[in-house]
Amino acid sequence: MAADVTSTEVTPALPAPPPTAPPRSSAPHRGRFVVVYATLAAVLGVAIAAIAIYAGRSINPAPAWSAWRPHGGGLGAAKDIADHVGAAYRLPSGDQLVDVIAKPVSVVASSNQQVPIHYIAITQGKSNDEVIPISGSDSVMYSLCGLGQACAISKGKPSVERGTLVRREVLELALYTFKYVSGVKNIVAFMPPTPGSNPQYAVYLQKSELSTELKNPLVDTLSPKTPLPSGISAREQEEIDATTAARTYKFSLSVTQTGDAVLVFAPIPA
Repeated sequence: MAADVTSTEVTPALPAPPPTAPPRSSAPHRGRFVVVYATLAAVLGVAIAAIAIYAGRSINPAPAWSAWRPHGGGLGAAKDIADHVGAAYRLPSGDQLVDVIAKPVSVVASSNQQVPIHYIAITQGKSNDEVIPISGSDSVMYSLCGLGQACAISKGKPSVERGTLVRREVLELALYTFKYVSGVKNIVAFMPPTPGSNPQYAVYLQKSELSTELKNPLVDTLSPKTPLPSGISAREQEEIDATTAARTYKFSLSVTQTGDAVLVFAPIPA
């Protein structure tokens, strides 16, 4: 009799799955992006620097109109201008040419009081008289006074050259005033007389007449070094004559029917 045999079912072994590939690292790509961004940043920085350099070279600030300017405003600034300009003008002896006094346009009445001038009248003939209203807010008066009697220049001999230097000083006073004192449109400058006479001449300048000189730097009109009477250049002589010769008048005073003081200017015969 055959022995009983117990049958055992055997499950065949399955093949092992292939090993899984490790995930790819993103580090190489990240490195590439860092390099690209760094390069772009460097290029952008160079471009900005180049623009800044170009702008600095191509856009120059406007030059200053003058190397000096007064402090403050109004009559205080006009007095500062009078002191600054007056100190620069000298006689051959080294003495100051004239003292310069800045004040509102006015006259001294018989009561020794300052009376403001309300009008300037320029006589051109009965039908052509020009009357200009003025006030303390739009006008400044400069008195150029020597140390002699009645404000005459006490030293040296009067000459045409010295008179031209005085007019140069008036022009410089006017240019500084029109440029830096807000609201001023009129300058009246009383000239020193010749020894033995009383003051009788004045220069009257309006801002509108000097528009070109006020646009250009002061050194284009007047040399920074103030000359002596005999040292005025031909260029400056031409500029001084062009701006002040026809605006120099013989002056007198009058009063209107309402009591307003009038400064009357009469042209000087050629």
